[in-house]
Amino acid sequence: MDRGTDRDVLPSRGAGEVTVAEHAAGRIPLAVVVVDREGLVSHWSSGARRLLGVPKDEAVGRPAVDLLPVTGALPEADATGPYESYAGDDGPGPGLESSLDGGLSYPAAGRARLGAAGRDRVDVLWWGYPLVGPGPERLLVLAADADALYGPQEATFERIAPGFALHTDFPGSDDLARRLPEILPSMSVEESTRIVAQVLELGYPVLEFSQNDRVPVTPDWGVPRRVERRARRERAARALAAGEPVPADLRDEAEDLEYAAVRERLEFLNEVSSKIGTSLDLAQTIVEVSKAVVPRFTDVACTYLREQVVAGEGFPEGVPDTTTMWHRVALEHTDEPGRWEDVVPVGEAMPFPAETPFFQCMTTGEPILIPRISEEMGHAIASQFDKRDIRPLITHRSMLMVPLKARNVVLGFMALMRHPERPEFNDMDRVTGAELAARAGLVLDNARMYTYQENVAETLQDSMLPHIPARMAGCDIATRYLPGTLMGRVGGDWFDSVKLPGARTAFVVGDVMGHGLNSAAMMGQLRTAVQTMAALDLPPAHLLRTLDDLAQRLGDTYLATCLYAVYDPIAGEVHLANAGHIPPVLVRAGDGRSELLDLPTGAPIGVGGVPFEAVRVRVEPGDRLVMCTDGLVEVRGEDIGVGLATLCESAAHPAASMDDACDTIIRALGARGGRKDDVALLMARLNGIAPDDVAEWRLGLSPAEVGRARAVVREQLHEWGLDKLVASAELMVSELVTNAVRHSRSRPVELRLVRGDTLLCEVDDDDHELPTLLNAGPADEAGRGLRVVSGLAREWGTSRTKAGKSVWCELTLPRG
Repeated sequence: MDRGTDRDVLPSRGAGEVTVAEHAAGRIPLAVVVVDREGLVSHWSSGARRLLGVPKDEAVGRPAVDLLPVTGALPEADATGPYESYAGDDGPGPGLESSLDGGLSYPAAGRARLGAAGRDRVDVLWWGYPLVGPGPERLLVLAADADALYGPQEATFERIAPGFALHTDFPGSDDLARRLPEILPSMSVEESTRIVAQVLELGYPVLEFSQNDRVPVTPDWGVPRRVERRARRERAARALAAGEPVPADLRDEAEDLEYAAVRERLEFLNEVSSKIGTSLDLAQTIVEVSKAVVPRFTDVACTYLREQVVAGEGFPEGVPDTTTMWHRVALEHTDEPGRWEDVVPVGEAMPFPAETPFFQCMTTGEPILIPRISEEMGHAIASQFDKRDIRPLITHRSMLMVPLKARNVVLGFMALMRHPERPEFNDMDRVTGAELAARAGLVLDNARMYTYQENVAETLQDSMLPHIPARMAGCDIATRYLPGTLMGRVGGDWFDSVKLPGARTAFVVGDVMGHGLNSAAMMGQLRTAVQTMAALDLPPAHLLRTLDDLAQRLGDTYLATCLYAVYDPIAGEVHLANAGHIPPVLVRAGDGRSELLDLPTGAPIGVGGVPFEAVRVRVEPGDRLVMCTDGLVEVRGEDIGVGLATLCESAAHPAASMDDACDTIIRALGARGGRKDDVALLMARLNGIAPDDVAEWRLGLSPAEVGRARAVVREQLHEWGLDKLVASAELMVSELVTNAVRHSRSRPVELRLVRGDTLLCEVDDDDHELPTLLNAGPADEAGRGLRVVSGLAREWGTSRTKAGKSVWCELTLPRG
């Protein structure tokens, strides 16, 4: 349907061939004009320019009544215009009439005299078709030169009038129906189909002769004429290509060629633009760009990108140099499969020397055109590919290299090559390639920036989320984090676990309200604060109270919910406090029953002035504690109770491992659909520590108790089969007990050993001043004890207790 410009202006075959006796289709030049709803010309064909003497750029956009001799078919027709009705005009065809308001409601046909200045009067025949539908087109006008029908047999016809005939009125109508769209203007398939359907329904343009016979009027599709026109166009094309003046008799063809070439390039670029950029995925975008140009524009398309672009990273400003690495990221061709892939595989990275055309394209940012790759140039290019001979692939081909750039930065380039038998790339191809590369560069840059931002967001999120060990004292832990499906990879949900004195472990799950970098930054501050306060061994309610005060000082823009729990594996209990968070689920190991723990809800962190309460819950070995954020259980339009019930049910489902149990919960809650928020999930299996693995002693404040401490530790380690740790444990306990006895005031010193994943030694006293690691000089009598402990222990630390302080250290258990 996109070919009307050329085919509606074919020359007449002469009046001798349009006779009543032949009953054959008339073949005369047709002008095609389209008028929009405003009465302005929206399409003006080459035939209209020749017939009516007005260039296209002057006709499009002007009122049709000033240009067309369509009497009665246009509103507000000016009888004093440049056209006058022909005295012999028969008006509309049989059964046809114009609307009362001057606009055409039915098909009409007529005849007029063309009275343009400086020209002989021309007898013009016209047919007008009203158009309906969603498009702006409202009138299709076909016009022809009636003088072309008169020849040597001019006296044969007493009367020639335009009219209409349905396709059933003449032979060969099916073939004409197929070819009728070729006289229509360039437009979308949908619009041209709509117009063709209306024309076929209203009838074909015909000529009525004096004998009252009708002959349909169509352009000339005869082979001789097409061959002649092709020869004329080829002559015009050669003149244009050589830069020579176009002969006067070929200027119309030259103009048509230039217009057709420009239109073809624009259509190609528009088509490519519609095919690329459907995704922000960098890899998919690269493939789309390669496939869009092969084979229509080129036979081979090889795409290279900077190494940093492929990795989604930033790169230094300025032009590339000979050290810049370029990744071959896509290869599309029309050769036999494997021919190129075996020699220049995708994924290879390489630099390019300064003397190569590749380097010139990258550094100048301009297309490089090589009409034919000579043997010498093919050898020079092939030398860049180590141990592979690519000369058979590139020699004698035409090559065009176009830079892929955005914001004046070269991201990569495309090497385009055509087969030797195909026309060489020319200057117009260079311009087309540059425009193609510019559009592709913007799309690639968008994908690159999206990939870069995704990597930044993912790195930020990963840096803020802790890497929790799978085992801690008396418990196993598994976690999951899922970013919001619509809000990106950065959010305010977090989880954490903190080692506490006395073999205890703190679990925390929180959710900063909102999304994006600001919420993630706030989450990072709150998480750091919780870790710091947990290390100080603040009770849960006290910790939340302090965290709320901190949030007030940070600003009142954000709120956060938080659930904080401390597990004591020796006492077999969990101490919990809640700040507006959804309650945790406790799965009992004995009967597999799950329940939501009934906790005082509390207000979110940041509200201020609200008390927090803590609850102690007894647990048994094997019980599981499940803590999550509301993004897992909350779905828009659904009561949150449904999600909590599903959470309880899925948490109680038997699983082979902790990871499997987490996946079961994620699948069960995710199957409901509609999740848009981040999800943080923490599950802990509370294994406990058996009484036989704990040993405690109370020591007096006498220095003699230090020797007793060493003795009981030595005896206990022999009993546990940890003879290899005796020497280190005795020395560390001796130093810690010595300091405790020296600084304790009235209460006895407490010594405890806990055998778990490590050997834990704890010494408690009633002194509130925490010891610090010092550098002791040769003459100093103190300051060496903690340095000895620090050198021997795997980890050590201090914390305040209600009665004073606790100093602890750990030793790694021997294998086996």
